[in-house]
Parts: sequence; structure tokens; C-alpha cells
Amino acid sequence: MSREQLNLAVIVGSVREGRFGPVVANWFVEQAERHGEFEVDLIDLADLDIPLELPSVPPAMQPDLPRPDGMSALTRRLEAADAVVVVTPDYNRSFPASLKAAIDWHYTEWQAKPIGFVGYSGASGGLLAIEQLRQVFNELQAHTVRDYVSFPRYYLLFSPDGRLLDPEGPEGAAKEMLNQLLWWGSVLHDARRDRPSVASR
Repeated sequence: MSREQLNLAVIVGSVREGRFGPVVANWFVEQAERHGEFEVDLIDLADLDIPLELPSVPPAMQPDLPRPDGMSALTRRLEAADAVVVVTPDYNRSFPASLKAAIDWHYTEWQAKPIGFVGYSGASGGLLAIEQLRQVFNELQAHTVRDYVSFPRYYLLFSPDGRLLDPEGPEGAAKEMLNQLLWWGSVLHDARRDRPSVASR
């Protein structure tokens, strides 16, 4: 019996003017759709209203806290996801504030779900941001998969129309990460069904 496709949320973490994130995200969405095991939901944080001011009671203590109207769609889409891929650059050796705000407004939506990363930047290829994000998601009881996709000096790797000039290596890395997300996503999907809440006691 074949399993239903898992819901994969792909998050564009940068909202800055002139960002390259959508190019990288669109490429990854193509890889995920080609993989064939996921229903892909591309979430661009630039399209959403995510305030930096957090509520007085954190989501870990009040998971159903009232959220701004402009964020309700994001919350629903994260809740529906069985796995998540974060597309992020390095900003000053870390990740964008927009991404941190989107993460911190939620808690149960991340729990017991696998998280993968696609990084891009100048020299590091987003690895500085990815390593910090691993710590953040660990605190939220998510599972970050080992493999990732990285584009150092991304501006030399893509053509003006968004195609990779040498796709073999990145496509292989994306496939490996997607395989890991599929395995962990399937296992944790069943675990969440048997134990709806894994919140700290």
C-alpha cells in the first residue's frame, strides 16, 4: 500500500530588497516536486505580516495564543507541514530577523518534525546561518536532518534566468536531503498521531 505524500513546507527566510532567496527556493521546489514523495507548499515570508514584537506569554506556554490576522495563514500552513525546508542566507554570520520572528511566534507547529536547510551566501554558502538554526530548532523539539544544500558564491552558480550552470552536485545533495526528510517525516508523522503533544512538562 502506498503512503500519502507528505506535506513539505519550503520557507523563503529573507525579506530584504533585491534578495536572491526566491531563485534558490524555486530551484529547490523543482527538486522536491521531481522527488515525487511530497506535496510542496512554498511559503515566502515577504508575503506575510510577521511582527517582531512577541506576545508576553510565549507560544511554548500558550500554543493557541491569539496571533495577528496576517499571520494566521502561516500558522495553519506550518501546522499542516510534515517536514520543513528553510532557505536562508547568512546575514552578519547569522540568519535573518524575519526568519527568527516567524520561528519564535510558533512552538507546537515545529515539534517532532524534520527540518532541512538550503543555504546561500558569499563564502560560507549559508552554513553559518544553518548551524545556528540547528540550535534553535533543537530547542523547539524539531529534528534537523544531517544533510543540506549549500550555494557558496551563489551569484556565480546561477544563470540570469535562475538555472544552475552545473546542477549535478546540488541536485544530488537535494535528493539526499529529501530522502532523509521523507524517512524522518514518515516516522514522526506516525509518532505525532500516536502522541499529539510532546510539549515539555
